Amino acid sequence: MPAIPQATHTPAPPHEKSGGYGKPLALLASLFFMWGFITVINNTLLPHLRSVFELDYTQTTLIESVWFIAYAVASMPAAFLIERVGYKKAIIIGLLVMAAGALGMVPAARLPSYEITLLALFVIACGIALLQVAANPYVAVIGPPESSESRLTLVQAFNSMGTFFAPYFGGYLILSRTTGGTSLEGAQLTHAERLADAQATQLPYVMVAGVLVLIALVFWRAKLPALGAATRRAHASERTTIPLWKVWAHPIYKHRNLAFGIPAIFIYLIAEIGVANLFINFAILPEIAGITPAQAANYLVLLWGGMMVGRFAGAFIMRAFPADKVLAVYASAAFLVMIGAATLHGPLAMWCLILVGLCHSIMFPAIFAMGIKGLGPLTEEGSGLLIMAIAGGALVVVQGWLADTVGLQNSFWLTVVCEVYIIFYALWGSKPTHALPPEQLSDPEQA
Repeated sequence: MPAIPQATHTPAPPHEKSGGYGKPLALLASLFFMWGFITVINNTLLPHLRSVFELDYTQTTLIESVWFIAYAVASMPAAFLIERVGYKKAIIIGLLVMAAGALGMVPAARLPSYEITLLALFVIACGIALLQVAANPYVAVIGPPESSESRLTLVQAFNSMGTFFAPYFGGYLILSRTTGGTSLEGAQLTHAERLADAQATQLPYVMVAGVLVLIALVFWRAKLPALGAATRRAHASERTTIPLWKVWAHPIYKHRNLAFGIPAIFIYLIAEIGVANLFINFAILPEIAGITPAQAANYLVLLWGGMMVGRFAGAFIMRAFPADKVLAVYASAAFLVMIGAATLHGPLAMWCLILVGLCHSIMFPAIFAMGIKGLGPLTEEGSGLLIMAIAGGALVVVQGWLADTVGLQNSFWLTVVCEVYIIFYALWGSKPTHALPPEQLSDPEQA
């Protein structure tokens, strides 16, 4: 097999030159906060739209499926855009695309239109996909390779901080201001009430668009250090000699951590999104908690709060223990509490679903960091593949179909199965093969 061509010499990565990367890391944390915040607004938006458009579970979860289909569509083009314009400009473009999508929710609410709602959410998700492809690998490689999982988990904790505040925001500005949001399950709304409820989404999304534009201006004026050659995407002529695109042909002998990491992200997103998006619908069932959607939004805060706490804790735990072992423990705990959510009744079942937020907390950043470990100049393409796998969230529509077919509670057995694969990845699939040694990843002249 031909040798991997050597990268040309460029200045050392920022953490090597200055020994510090705190300021750019803090600025990037704001991006993680915002896309977490916007994504979880959907958790309050879905039960709202279910009431406005009188949707069944399949139609409701189809809204979220469209959101995650955007990741499949936009992730690889995002990787190529980053190569062409650089990380900073790509981040600004992503923020402005998200702002445009948020403003699209205004006509969607005024008409109201189910189709325009789907289009606006698709545009927002395309912007988030671009930010994900840019920011996740940047955080993973901006510091020492040995602490990449811990560093990415730390900034993902700010993502969880956004998810923690979003249910308050959506619950107060959407659910608590609508008839459907303050009524018990099964209440019948008039056409006029549903039309009035639809208007409630305008103000929250206008506010979100304004914040996104402001953050874009901050990034435009900020100075972000360029990454070293070891993490830059390989030239097209070089990629012909590197077996990244053949990972599926021989996953055991090539980049096993990436080959099994892609389905791990895909499957994890099915679990996370299914739990989060159906939580309110689950909690309001008479046999579970029997509360209103607005009240359930307050409990949803605890689910995302658990994820935030778990990520802050995980960032420090993974400095002392191997990331794969920590992931295995968290996934095993998720497996157990999801069995509880699928079998128990009353508020205890709801609390099991809340606890899974804590168990899911480190999964995405740990899987992502382990998936791109050792890829060197293929980091951006590997990142694009892993972010594209976020499209697994689109299969939440399968859980919606299961909820309509066998019952909402029984649909959570799908999540139990997902946790089994994450345990497998932690124990075996995450072990790198054909990885560049750490000294080559941190030394541009050897990359």
